[in-house]
Amino acid sequence: MRLKVRRLDPAATLPARAHPGDAGLDLYAAGDHAIPPGETRLVGTGLAIELPPGTEAQVRPRSGLALKHSVTVLNTPGTVDEGYRGEVGVILINHGRSAFEVRCGMKIAQLVIKPTLTVEVVAVDALSDTSRGDGGFGSTGA
Repeated sequence: MRLKVRRLDPAATLPARAHPGDAGLDLYAAGDHAIPPGETRLVGTGLAIELPPGTEAQVRPRSGLALKHSVTVLNTPGTVDEGYRGEVGVILINHGRSAFEVRCGMKIAQLVIKPTLTVEVVAVDALSDTSRGDGGFGSTGA
């Protein structure tokens, strides 16, 4: 299966796996950004993608950025739909106490390609019973 990638910026770095067998492809910043504490920035990758049919791309945080700098992807996982052809952007939030500097070429997130299911939405009057029922939001304890 191939992921077609178009550079929108000639200096953009193609997504790549750090190690064989990694689930995620590293995504890299296409520009410099300062993210003050408690704020967010949309960081462009300089890339557009064409996903294989029946897939989506999930933009996920990098654990190193989260642990070392308290910087993560705000809407994790961010979804890139199969038909989207615009620039892949990453919404980063700085939960840290000092400004975080994103530099061009820095690894900022990872991209995981997953299969999708197409379902038919059907309105019904009742749903089947389960042992859980409608219990949620802490219904199983703390």
